[in-house]
Amino acid sequence: MNNKDKIFEQIKGKLIVSCQALPEEPLHSPSIMGRMAYAAMLGGACGIRANSVEDIREIKKTVDLPIIGIIKRVYEGSEVFITPTMEEIDLLYKEGVDIIALDATNRVRPDGKFISEVFPMIKQKYNGQIFMADCSTYEEAQLAYELGFDCIGTTLSGYTEYTLGRHLPDVELIERIVKDINVPVIAEGGIWTPEELKTVFNRGVHTAVVGTAITRPMEITKRFINAIKSECHNC
Repeated sequence: MNNKDKIFEQIKGKLIVSCQALPEEPLHSPSIMGRMAYAAMLGGACGIRANSVEDIREIKKTVDLPIIGIIKRVYEGSEVFITPTMEEIDLLYKEGVDIIALDATNRVRPDGKFISEVFPMIKQKYNGQIFMADCSTYEEAQLAYELGFDCIGTTLSGYTEYTLGRHLPDVELIERIVKDINVPVIAEGGIWTPEELKTVFNRGVHTAVVGTAITRPMEITKRFINAIKSECHNC
């Protein structure tokens, strides 16, 4: 069994936890994300999705699980911010993450090119590295498969301009990709409850990523507060 098969077997049918905090969030700190990932591992997570070399390096100190690595970086003139250029890919490869995830949507990248133009070069440079396509539509997933991505995530459904308002998790999209595309499909985005997690697994996904519902207490708190506001509004 090669390394790629070993990684996919290790995460099959299990839960990956996304441990991320943006600079404007209270928990933004490599040490905190390291403890968050450790807690996720103790809870039974089979893998971690993490943002930035600093966080990944800290997580590796106590967590021996496959890591999906990303670097979020905003470039002027482009909506693509998940591992948007070769510079971020170089950093993640050098750090040695198991899977590198990047935006595979049909949007112009910071260098003015599309994923169909840049990914063949990425794949050639880092042959053997596992790459995950963060997609928002079926067509993007299909293209990612044709380009040679090793796995496909529904990560960006509902987060691109042309998919805003979609009900998440996007079960319909998940079903279509699982049915038609022969690489591991990773459900990600909007999974808030164990019941929703069961639903996506019942649709045949290889694995699933849950982030905000587990590791972002500020957003979790807001969800509860909104429920109170809604209830009081109906009083």
